[in-house]
Amino acid sequence: MDEVRINKYLSENGICSRREADKLIEEGKILVNGIPAVTGMKVTGDEEIRINNKLIEKKQTNDYVLIAFNKPQGIVCTCAKNDKDNIVDYINYPTRIYPIGRLDKNSEGLILLTDNGDIVNKMMRAANAHEKEYVVTVNTDITEEFLEKMRNGVPILDTVTRKCIVEKLAKRRFRIILTQGLNRQIRRMCEALGVRVMHLKRVRVMNINLGDLKLGEYRDVTRKEREELEELIKNSKNTPGGNIKADE
Repeated sequence: MDEVRINKYLSENGICSRREADKLIEEGKILVNGIPAVTGMKVTGDEEIRINNKLIEKKQTNDYVLIAFNKPQGIVCTCAKNDKDNIVDYINYPTRIYPIGRLDKNSEGLILLTDNGDIVNKMMRAANAHEKEYVVTVNTDITEEFLEKMRNGVPILDTVTRKCIVEKLAKRRFRIILTQGLNRQIRRMCEALGVRVMHLKRVRVMNINLGDLKLGEYRDVTRKEREELEELIKNSKNTPGGNIKADE
């Protein structure tokens, strides 16, 4: 079996983040076969690994949580317990999960949560260019000039946004598909063109659609969706480096 760094192994098994694992190693709280772990050491998963003397159970390859949640406005995509509106406490899932990316506090719609660090890394790396789709309502009538500028790139945050798909749905509503995730990207793009976002909803992440999932509720991602997702990300990089996406 291939060896991986212990912090990566613990992250991919949903035990803790890589950063948290490194901190625990520094504090001497992780034992591998009874010996204190050291930063950078590699494991296969066949070892006896303990954190604070608690044995870590090895997961099977496909034994992970992946849920789709329809986030209401006001919920913050963080695991931080000191934020009373954090998404983890709101969902109150029976095991440890964390969001894949972010959805702005004032936005609503689809966000995925998992305990699988490998999937998080592959989906979050900006270079992997995975699609996300939104429906946006603005404060003024949408013109063809606005649509063309949105499609071809808007200067924000010291860069120009990637070309994207933008389609008018109604006088003041449009659909947009992004393959990058700059912070508050859609809102900033609109603001740069003199338009204000009134309502923003994410309706799709890659192959997973929001569908008729009710606001504030979650569902398990189906086996078919999971298999399609795994196929889409199988060649994605999950190595450190590159920018992590900070979604709209």
